[in-house]
Amino acid sequence: MKKVLYFNIPDTLDYERSLLHEWGVDDVELTEIKDREYSHSFAEYIARENPDGLVVIYDDVTAEILDTCPALKIISLQSIGYNNIDVGAATDRHVAVTNVPGYCAEEVALHTIGMAIDLARKITFLDRDVREGQWNPVAGYPVYRLTDKVFGMVFFGNIPKKMAAPLQALGLSVLVYAPTKSAEELAGYGCEKADSLDELLERSDFVSMHCPLIPGVTEHMMGAEQFHRMKESAFFINTARGAVVDEAALAQALKTGEIQAAAVDVIEDEEKAKSELIGLSNCIVTPHAAFMSEDSYYEERRRCLEHLCQRLSVKMKKRPEDLVNPEVQYEE
Repeated sequence: MKKVLYFNIPDTLDYERSLLHEWGVDDVELTEIKDREYSHSFAEYIARENPDGLVVIYDDVTAEILDTCPALKIISLQSIGYNNIDVGAATDRHVAVTNVPGYCAEEVALHTIGMAIDLARKITFLDRDVREGQWNPVAGYPVYRLTDKVFGMVFFGNIPKKMAAPLQALGLSVLVYAPTKSAEELAGYGCEKADSLDELLERSDFVSMHCPLIPGVTEHMMGAEQFHRMKESAFFINTARGAVVDEAALAQALKTGEIQAAAVDVIEDEEKAKSELIGLSNCIVTPHAAFMSEDSYYEERRRCLEHLCQRLSVKMKKRPEDLVNPEVQYEE
């Protein structure tokens, strides 16, 4: 019997156990540990359980952690991002790492477009104003039609691809900074390629982040210099990862009017839910909820469990789909 440890995952594992029954998988045992206060450290739990499979959300799986669980064969993530996993160390130890790319692309695309419309029409701003006893339709910054404005996307994965047509239908032109995409490929989606991030920042009326968090590459990709390059009338949107933005620089740009307003679904310190952005009237903040729908929630859980069973169960044995480290070698 192979043991899978789910550590501090929301909800129970009733859904996962019902899937195992439906699939006829009886050689995988699911164990859940919920300890939000960490009466024992994550490392202690891992060493004690020594699981064959592991599911985590925020906890870091380092080389040191991996050395405490020699039985581990797979880390299966219920997310697209995997910056909390030392993928290289896992690969060296013959541990497969999987994620669930694209599972919430439709949801995040809709959330991002919703934020853009909200910013353009000041919906949240005016709602706050009314609740504070004001009745002033021209309060705050000036508003303009979307027609002929430029929506800039930083990178072009599954989510931006779903956004392109709806944005164009609203009258926006879409400009993309994506070094790995050709102008021809972007043109197939009706988008124009920006040759540099600076070009995108200087031309765009909206700047929307869609890049993964890669230390030393995209970490704090947007800082004081980048916000200075944006138009004063521009809006900034981040539904990617909090740390791709220097929050202090964004807060300063919003306070000084260097940019007009912002909307973020992610912040740098989500564990404590603290950010200077939360107190700014010209910034909308949602609690990392862009991914969420009943459909995406159960899709991510199903695909995560499928990956575990593909690696661990004789009933579903195959090389796991959605490998983050496809080069990993192990005995079948």
